[in-house]
Amino acid sequence: MKRHGTLVLAAALFLLFLGCDKAEQVKEIKLAHGLSTEHPVHKGMVYFAEEVTKNSGGKLKVSIYPNGQLGSESQCLELLQIGSLGITKVSAAAMESFAPKYKVLSIPYIYKSKEHMYTIQDGPIGQEILDSGVEYWLKGLCFYDAGSRSFYTRERAIRTPADVKGLKIRVMKSITANKMISELGGSPVPIAWGELYTALQQGVVDGAENNPPSFYLSRHYETCKYYTLDRHTAVPDVLVISTIVWNRLTEEERQWVQKAAQASLPVQRKYWDESEKESLDAVVEAGIQIIEVDVTEFAEETKKILEEFKENPDLQGLISKIEKIDA
Repeated sequence: MKRHGTLVLAAALFLLFLGCDKAEQVKEIKLAHGLSTEHPVHKGMVYFAEEVTKNSGGKLKVSIYPNGQLGSESQCLELLQIGSLGITKVSAAAMESFAPKYKVLSIPYIYKSKEHMYTIQDGPIGQEILDSGVEYWLKGLCFYDAGSRSFYTRERAIRTPADVKGLKIRVMKSITANKMISELGGSPVPIAWGELYTALQQGVVDGAENNPPSFYLSRHYETCKYYTLDRHTAVPDVLVISTIVWNRLTEEERQWVQKAAQASLPVQRKYWDESEKESLDAVVEAGIQIIEVDVTEFAEETKKILEEFKENPDLQGLISKIEKIDA
């Protein structure tokens, strides 16, 4: 449970993240995340906030703080744990250190198709994972589509799994992501998202892995000229609310928030599909070499991770359920 080091940050912010405007009797929840306002996931959260206002008739509002204004993913999660922040959006991979069941969402090639992924995330399995963070003061509201993650590199194209060997690849602070790069013979290097552009520019890492909109909107294509569409993972983003803040809400207010989260899903996914196509078109126009590969080769090289997780008593049940669901 990562609660250390957050009190100082919370005090420095001098913010009350769940407040009430006495003049208008409007209750406010603050939502912080690290994405730009152009990102399709941010746009999904804007719709979520609008729906909260609509559902509540203006009695409850969500104020959004993008671009890492209130801290990194880990810092925002820690602020949620002490109730100093209301809601955040993080990668499901960032939740692994808090709620272990999230690890299954980062297993390479765990999904048979996009429809299979949505069935899992929107159904009982997804709800089980979202609820698993409650004992760590982190309640999941919903999963947002964050597409498939693929490799991009500075000086050497990745065409086969063997090409990863010897490369320093930036990864999220995720046990599963670290395992995947190591399994392929590379060196995983955890670096905060906001520091990655400079790390790529200075050659601290040879490459990274992410989805097309993040590759484009971060301008990482300015330093990495090769984008290999191996689509090794489809790690979703997750909208998380502090249980401390959640418990302060009335039952009716909770319904307003949860209903808004569900309503934002199809809207966010539409934004995502549009942005993914636009991003790929834009990086191609910028001169980036897009490399299509045989994903079965990458799946074969990383299948050991799935087998190891099947031996984990906390995860084997979830994996079994996922494998039984038809694509």
